[in-house]
Amino acid sequence: MHRDSAETLAITALAWLIGNDALLPVFLGATGASLQDAKAGAEDPLFLASVLDFLVMDDDWVIAFCDSARLDYRAPLAARQALSGGALPNWT
Repeated sequence: MHRDSAETLAITALAWLIGNDALLPVFLGATGASLQDAKAGAEDPLFLASVLDFLVMDDDWVIAFCDSARLDYRAPLAARQALSGGALPNWT
């Protein structure tokens, strides 16, 4: 996936999160961002990567987002890899 496509997908995911009344507070709490920060983050590739990091934490979230956006379930992770230049964090 190209970086431009990855950013577009991440912005779509961010918009989906902002419109999700149940999940938005979880995202804001997990990131420490305010709603204003989240909206401004649409222009920050690092913030967009964090959106995708959050989304891919739960298969149900990935499925719901991808179904709503008509995307392959692998698209969020592919976008995350493209945003970070292919490297994903290693927590082990």
